Amino acid sequence: MKQTIEELPLNKALADVLHQLGIKELNPSYSTGLVWGGQEGRTVKKIRSPADGNFISSVNMATADDYEQVVKAAQEAFKVWRKVPSPKRGEIVRQIGQKLREHKEALGKLVSYEMGKILQEGLGEVQEMIDICDFAVGLSRQLHGYTMHSERPQHRMYEQYHPLGIVGVISAFNFPVAVWSWNAMLATVCGDVVIWKPSEKTPLTAIACQHIIREVLVKNELPEGIFNLIIGDAEIGSLMSHDNRVPLVSATGSTTMGKKVGEAVGARLGKSLLELGGNNAIVITENADLEMAIRAVVFGAVGTCGQRCTSTRRLIVHENVYDKVKERLVKIYPNLPIGHPLSNTTLVGPLIDKDAVEAFQQALAQVQQEGGTLLTGGEVLNGDSYQTGTYVTPAIVEAENHFATVQKETFAPILYLIKYSGDIENAIELQNGVRQGLSSAIFSSSLLETEAFLSHWGSDCGIANVNVGTSGAEIGGAFGGEKDTGGGRESGSDAWRVYMRRQTNTINYSRELPLAQGIKFDIMD
Repeated sequence: MKQTIEELPLNKALADVLHQLGIKELNPSYSTGLVWGGQEGRTVKKIRSPADGNFISSVNMATADDYEQVVKAAQEAFKVWRKVPSPKRGEIVRQIGQKLREHKEALGKLVSYEMGKILQEGLGEVQEMIDICDFAVGLSRQLHGYTMHSERPQHRMYEQYHPLGIVGVISAFNFPVAVWSWNAMLATVCGDVVIWKPSEKTPLTAIACQHIIREVLVKNELPEGIFNLIIGDAEIGSLMSHDNRVPLVSATGSTTMGKKVGEAVGARLGKSLLELGGNNAIVITENADLEMAIRAVVFGAVGTCGQRCTSTRRLIVHENVYDKVKERLVKIYPNLPIGHPLSNTTLVGPLIDKDAVEAFQQALAQVQQEGGTLLTGGEVLNGDSYQTGTYVTPAIVEAENHFATVQKETFAPILYLIKYSGDIENAIELQNGVRQGLSSAIFSSSLLETEAFLSHWGSDCGIANVNVGTSGAEIGGAFGGEKDTGGGRESGSDAWRVYMRRQTNTINYSRELPLAQGIKFDIMD
């Protein structure tokens, strides 16, 4: 650690951040955009930073009655909001994006301090919110359908998209605001209203966002219920998942959590958008630019302390360059600056909590029992600068793809180093040989290898990159994965369609009534 926690002038700076973002010592359990509720007689949860263990603020945890209040407000708001022309809805999102620009530094610091990711990543997450606002503004004028030629004379056919209604968003701690914005900004321009249940581990950034949005709602004299927030535990998520009044639930988190949400929503024939676990691999072939590849591997594996759904978990390296890659990584890892996320010199912050540290240690113990070799890292740091017990040294383990531990996603900075021989087909088989299918990458200058990786028999992931790492997707492309990752798509491209209901229309402008397929059905007087 280059700079100790005590040397950082945090207290006053963070107090200013909390004041600017409207965070109180005790915060209400829900908001309907304009009105805050749930301020007394509820379970109180204290939020502490994983960076230094210091108390930040407290939140009231919502009750089932609070949830009902939010849903009712959202239902009434939808009746109004769906009638607002989409470009007008886009104008509201444009103003939200502008407000986020004004509060970027403060919100980025709060993201960093509450979640533990380094400041550069915290600021980058807020920039991602700004970017999706810009994308959604353009989208508001492009919610297009299709026209088709009818087989019947003087008939016209076309498709159009209508708002769904209430969109429930269950977000995870690792991206406490960006993933919500991917959903909320697109859903909003599509004419939906949103109920957001953030992770109970990182609710303060969500409260801050709600304060920022409120400024825009008040300025434009909009009703409550368009942007809603509810702070609660898994019970609130379950209420949302089982609620017929919520036609779409978008959930980000573990595969275990996603299966519960998907089962509940599916049982009522609702729509679910699931962004779940990843077990992402980078393939390095013998034709790769090794220095470029190694830079991508290190950021992918240790960025956000390995707590991204797109973090690099497996490194599949050709035997001809395996030793070079291994030597470079083992040299780099011990020198990674680990420390307080708000220090400018830090590259690796803490894990979110001690449960995550325990999972990290258990995975390392298990993979070594299976035959893996720990090459570097794997320690829990102690001492004056690491009193929280949430700081660890990123680990590299030589392993085999079939190990049970390698087959699972551990949300921590563990990189499994796997050797392959022969041609690219062998590497692809290893890459695809897990249940998760989110992000993947190949580093190679061979057109034959890279095109094979991108082919229909290549990577089976929702994201497949060439000479780009697994982590750090842009908002312009649809984000999501296959298999146990859930199959959902968020953010760019045509991901907006999931937030709308599709309708096919046929118009007869003749004085006859011909039936399709030439069917004759004459009624005799």
